[in-house]
Order: sequence, then structure tokens, then C-alpha cells
Amino acid sequence: MLKFSHLPIAILALAIATPVFAQPAAPTATPTPAKPPVTVDAPKTGAVDINTATAAELKALPGMTEADAARVIHARPYRDVNELVSKKVVPDAQFAKIKDRITAGHPKS
Repeated sequence: MLKFSHLPIAILALAIATPVFAQPAAPTATPTPAKPPVTVDAPKTGAVDINTATAAELKALPGMTEADAARVIHARPYRDVNELVSKKVVPDAQFAKIKDRITAGHPKS
């Protein structure tokens, strides 16, 4: 007789739990990890090498005059493009215009 007394409680529990289990699973949005920006140290296509460029190639850069190109050539060699500013060859504003278009290849020994 004891077995039958638990039967109404089990039926009641199933009646309450059935709608909960019948609901569709809520889609959980899994956040995708943000990819860090990729930086490449390789020279960009069409970049002007400040260690080997001619005055005409340097003058083709935005804002470069003939005098600027002569200063760049005179202050060679460069290990890094930032040396244009540290050696005071070009001002910061002008460097900001050309920094994405130049590279400093290794000077030939």
C-alpha cells in the first residue's frame, strides 16, 4: 500500500516538471574572442627604402621636398624609420604622413 501513496506525488512532480523540460533550449551566445591586430614587420609593397632610395623616389613621398630628400640621403644609414625623427631629418608632422610608405632596409656593408 505504501507504493501507491507515492504514486500521486510522482505524477504531480512529473506534471510540474514536464513543461520545464518541454521548453526549447535557450540559445546561449558564446562570445568570440577578439582577435588582436596583426602587425607585420615586413616591408609593405611599394614602400620606399630610405637607405637605398634615390632623391626622386624620396620626393615622390607626400610632403617631401628636394631639400628633405637630400637630408634623408645625407643622414644615412638608418636602422629604423623612426630615426628620421630622432636624427631630426624630418619633423614629426611630416613623418606622420610618410611613415606607412617607408621602410628602413639593412644598409649594404
